[in-house]
Amino acid sequence: MYCERNAAMSQNVPLLRKKTNYAMVSRVNYTNPLNLGIIACPGGEIFADKVILHLKNGCRRQFQRVVSTLAKRYNLESSAVIERLNFVHDATAPLPSSHPDPTQYRTPHIKIPTNFTMFANGEIKAELMGSVRGKDIYIVQDVENHFPVNFNGGAKKTLSVNDHLMTLFVMVDAAKQAGAKRITLVLPTYPYSRQHKKKGREGLTASRVGKILEFLGVQRIITLDIHSREIGNSFKHLCIENLHASYQIIRELSTMPDVLNDDFVVVSPDTGAVDRNKFYATALKKPLALLYKERDYSKVTENALENNISEIKLLGNVAGKTVFMADDMLGTGGTLLKAMKFLKDQGAGKVISAISLPLFSGNAISFFDEAYKQGYFYRIIATNGVYQEDVLKREWFTSVNITPLFAQTILRLHQEMSLGSLLDNRDVIVKMLSDKDGKID
Repeated sequence: MYCERNAAMSQNVPLLRKKTNYAMVSRVNYTNPLNLGIIACPGGEIFADKVILHLKNGCRRQFQRVVSTLAKRYNLESSAVIERLNFVHDATAPLPSSHPDPTQYRTPHIKIPTNFTMFANGEIKAELMGSVRGKDIYIVQDVENHFPVNFNGGAKKTLSVNDHLMTLFVMVDAAKQAGAKRITLVLPTYPYSRQHKKKGREGLTASRVGKILEFLGVQRIITLDIHSREIGNSFKHLCIENLHASYQIIRELSTMPDVLNDDFVVVSPDTGAVDRNKFYATALKKPLALLYKERDYSKVTENALENNISEIKLLGNVAGKTVFMADDMLGTGGTLLKAMKFLKDQGAGKVISAISLPLFSGNAISFFDEAYKQGYFYRIIATNGVYQEDVLKREWFTSVNITPLFAQTILRLHQEMSLGSLLDNRDVIVKMLSDKDGKID
């Protein structure tokens, strides 16, 4: 059957005759990336499903571009090009596709089915229900997802960061034991990232977590606005791809009425966030101010009413201005609430905060509800890098979707392409802000 079909399709088909053209088609398999697999840990299931949706759309767009280019180059109908591309796939794949129509695009199956079991004593077991041998595997986990997740075929469990981390460990090991060629972790929140430096007799836990993952066989971690970039310096071979949500945040900011005006100022909430807020100030062409905070590190905050700030000083002017602050992480929120109240006391108008990782630990949401009622802030823009439910219903909260960014990163890594324009998105932001019609795609 294969010989007959090969002979029939080879008549007047320059696409399959020339070796160079065949190599161009098979270098990246747009019709079905067989060697790409996404594994979702229980905490990262929702995030992974959204990433997979964008991955499939990305594969379809790339396929359509290839079809369009080849159709023009070889003077063929699009359906004929699709049929020949599908033939190349069937000829090179271990098993031919079961899709009934060879002239149609075939949506790739990317997600690897899994089963997670939590035993009565708290032990966790991860099982792969599909083959990963020889595949480029991306394991997705949201270690800050504190909503019930599925275990044991549907039982709901609420996990801590440590539970999520152990789930990740056992899945990495399962994928490695099953013959995965390369393992990359997709961790919007890097676990223990705030324990990255020593102030006394304490551990460097952020580094140690990465070294455990490196020992298990992880080659790369894709994360979002890691708390300290120096964490990546502690590994021998493991690489960290640190993505930023600045494009998505600025896009959302630009849609808010009467915000990006002449009375707009960017404020860094502390010295550690200066570079991040300087980026926003430069991109938006707005002035930059700074809040300097004295802290008592002997205090550990457990809710938004407590914080270790002993004094705040402002370098700059915010009187009568719309204030924008960006930070990487919001935990209990006490520090941010105190900064917002301080800015309002200094005469600030609207106060808007952008947060990459909105943890909202403890009773943080209720404290922000009260602060919003008192007029301390106007909006909080945050990503969906941490799964939330309750906060999405708040008037003061705006969520931006960063799963397309992660999908693009995964697709480029899988195809061995550069990540330069994703890691440094200044040109994209400039292009967006210079849109004369004010329209944002």
